[in-house]
Amino acid sequence: MQANQDYARTFEERDQPDKHPAKHVAVLACMDCRIQVEEILGLNPGDAHILRNAGGIVTDDVVRSLILSYRFLGTREIVVINHTECGLLGLFDDQLRKELALETGRDTGDLKFYGFLDLESNLQSQVQKIKESPFMPQHIVVHGLIYDVRTGLLQRVV
Repeated sequence: MQANQDYARTFEERDQPDKHPAKHVAVLACMDCRIQVEEILGLNPGDAHILRNAGGIVTDDVVRSLILSYRFLGTREIVVINHTECGLLGLFDDQLRKELALETGRDTGDLKFYGFLDLESNLQSQVQKIKESPFMPQHIVVHGLIYDVRTGLLQRVV
């Protein structure tokens, strides 16, 4: 809260970027705190819509946000970033659901964590989900990148 108070003291509405992403880009990345999306892509505030979740997974909610981004706010490109040493790499959803059920005594139902075994295959799958969505236009360009948390380098995969 103190940081927000400090920010608000110098806040000028006229200095804020437009709601439309200036570079017409939306980025989906993992929530891992080692990934500073704007910095690794050289983006400034207002350049792109940044979506984050565990694993950089294309869920229904991500598709919803991407639809709104292109349909109403001018996005023409989408970048999906997965990364090395991801916590979902090697995670088994069934095992985690069982552990949670034992710990909480509650039914975990069909709770999904989207664990995966191969980083590159997972990234390709996420890009494909976007491209195959019947609600995403064919002219939207979708990139798939892997971020190396040890070197800071991005590798283009898709």
